[in-house]
Amino acid sequence: MSEEINHHRRRFFGAAALTIAAAQLGAAGSAQGQSADGKATRVPPIKPGTNTSFAPLKQVDAGVLNIGYAEAGPPDGPVVILLHGWPYDIHSFLDVAPLLTSAGYRVIIPHLRGYGTTLFLSGETVRSGQQSAVASDIIALMDALKIPTAILAGYDWGARTACIIAALWPERCKALVSVSGYLIGSVEAGKKPLPPKAEYSWWYQFYFATERGRQGYDAYRRDFAKLIWENASPQWHFDTATFDRSAASLDNPDHVAVVIHNYRWRQGLAEGEPQYDALEKRLAAGPVITVPTITLEGDANGAPHPEPASYRGKFSGKYEHRTISGGIGHNLAQEAPQAFAQAVVDAAGY
Repeated sequence: MSEEINHHRRRFFGAAALTIAAAQLGAAGSAQGQSADGKATRVPPIKPGTNTSFAPLKQVDAGVLNIGYAEAGPPDGPVVILLHGWPYDIHSFLDVAPLLTSAGYRVIIPHLRGYGTTLFLSGETVRSGQQSAVASDIIALMDALKIPTAILAGYDWGARTACIIAALWPERCKALVSVSGYLIGSVEAGKKPLPPKAEYSWWYQFYFATERGRQGYDAYRRDFAKLIWENASPQWHFDTATFDRSAASLDNPDHVAVVIHNYRWRQGLAEGEPQYDALEKRLAAGPVITVPTITLEGDANGAPHPEPASYRGKFSGKYEHRTISGGIGHNLAQEAPQAFAQAVVDAAGY
C-alpha cells in the first residue's frame, strides 16, 4: 500500500471470517484485497438497500463549481472517490460506503455537475456535459480537498470520468474500478453508425438531439429516469423510496442543460468548450490506462455497453475483469454493493 496509508488503523473486525458467495463475485476467483491497515480482508455480506442516508453533505468550491459531496471514514485513511452515473446520483453508493469506511478508507462521493447540490459558481459558465469537463471537475475537487491521489471507482458517466482521470492524470489515480470497462470516447467515434440493434438501445440519445426531446426530458425527468432504471436493470426490483431518494437530485437547475449537452456533444451536434480541446484530442487517441484496474459487468445489464474482450487491450497495468452474476444490471454499485466494494478493496491492494 502507499505511504499515505495509516498502518495503525484498526483491522476491520472479523475480516478472517468474512467471505463472499462465489456466485456474486463471478469471475473474481480467490483475489484477496487489503483493508486500509494493510491487512488482507474480505468485505462483509450486506443486503442491498440496508442504508438509506448519508451524514449531512458538505460543499466546497472547486473549479467552476460548488460541489456537494458525501464524506465518510477516517480523515487520514486512503481516499476512495466514488462516481455516479445518469440518471442516478450519490445514493447508488449508500451501501458501498460503509463497507469501505469500516475497512479504513476515507470515502468521497460527489454529485456530478448538474446533480443534487452541485451548482455552477457563475451564470456565465457553459452548462457543458462533455467528458473532459466532468473529469476536470473531479481533479478540481481533489485539489480543493488537498487529495494528491485516490482510488477512483464508478459506473456510467462516473466510470467514464474515472477512466479519463486514470488515462490523463495517472499520478492522481492509485487504482481504478470501472463498470463496463473502458468508456472513453470521441466526437468522431460518436458519429459512426452502429448496427440497428445497437442504435435502438441508444434511443434516448436521438430523442435528446431534438428540441422536443429537451422539453420532454425537462417536463418528465422523473418519469424518464424511472424508465431508464427499469430498462437498464430489468431484474432490479427497486422500491419507490429508493427511486425517489435519487430522483430528487435531478431537480438541480442545471441538470437538463448538462444532460442534453452531453448527448448532443457526443454526436457532434453541440460544440465543446475550447479550454478542453487539448484534453479531448488526447482522449480521441484512445489512451491506454496504466494504473491497476478491475472492470466489472453485471450479467443483466440492459444499458448499452461494450463487451469485455473489446477493451481488454486498453489496460496495460495489473488488470482483472469480473462478471457479477445474480441478475445484476447497470447500477451495479447499488444492486451488488458487496461485489463493488470488494473490487475497490482488491484494486487498492494491487
